[in-house]
Amino acid sequence: MTARSTRRTTAAHSRLAAVGAIAVAGTLLLTGCGDQTKDSGSDGETATTTSAPLADKLPKSIRDKGVIKVGSDIAYAPVEFKDSSGKTVGIDPDLAAAMGKQLGVTFQFENGTFDTLITGLRSKRYDIAMSAMTDTKDRQEGIDSDTGKKVGEGVDFVDYFTAGVSIYTKKGDDQGIKTWSDLCGKKIVLQRGTVSEDLAKAEAKKCPANKKLSIEAFDNDQQAQTRLRAGGADAGSSDFPVAAYAVKTSGGGKDFQIVGDQVEAAPYGIAVAKDQTQLRDALKAALDAVIDNGEYEKILQKWGVTDGAVKEATINGGK
Repeated sequence: MTARSTRRTTAAHSRLAAVGAIAVAGTLLLTGCGDQTKDSGSDGETATTTSAPLADKLPKSIRDKGVIKVGSDIAYAPVEFKDSSGKTVGIDPDLAAAMGKQLGVTFQFENGTFDTLITGLRSKRYDIAMSAMTDTKDRQEGIDSDTGKKVGEGVDFVDYFTAGVSIYTKKGDDQGIKTWSDLCGKKIVLQRGTVSEDLAKAEAKKCPANKKLSIEAFDNDQQAQTRLRAGGADAGSSDFPVAAYAVKTSGGGKDFQIVGDQVEAAPYGIAVAKDQTQLRDALKAALDAVIDNGEYEKILQKWGVTDGAVKEATINGGK
């Protein structure tokens, strides 16, 4: 429910919280998502303010529009991705549709590169960013995790899921990789701006001079998977739900395998501009309602990720 924030966070404070053992074989379903959609859910219902119990919690400007614009990197199955018809589907779109019924609005997903989503939020291109983004203190405070310098006023998060970061290799060829320290002397592929990239950079600094870790970063996770599949790297890394989905589906389950354990626990959060506290609190109320009425659990069951469930929405719970 990867990383997308910029998805970036410090290596010590990952954007993903360890979910424990989410079964790779299980109920993960192959579906997909389009670059942009106003679809309000798989049942085709359109949210209306007249029947929505929490509509009055939203800012009037959003109630009047009837739409919440969502910045998202829609290439991160099973969190958000495209099906053969171009429809936006996945964990995040399903949760957004359920929240939309509570708020009386449609969540309109708009595709963007993960490491530009927070910038798009600051420029008001999006109302929120929902893209398997890890809630971290750096993001909350507008700190660049590479330089430690302040680059903006930061964002608030409504946390809704937890996950971890995994390493995966070609199936039957783990290159002796079990932990991050085993990557020294190897080449890893991953998505730019993610916790995986932060972890790889941190590990590269520890490697001896004669065993450098080579890092190749891509705009999206699918490009990294393609590179590894073609033999252009020794390993890849992404959020555990995403790595598990790739292992389950790529090549009919014959392309990849996960190696070692998940690392770096942290929550996924919906990012909201600091000055939009009413919108933030409305999202929290809607998410709590979806958790209480059982829709949240059904959605996570659908995608086989119930081990990442939270009991209630939290504001700025990342560390």
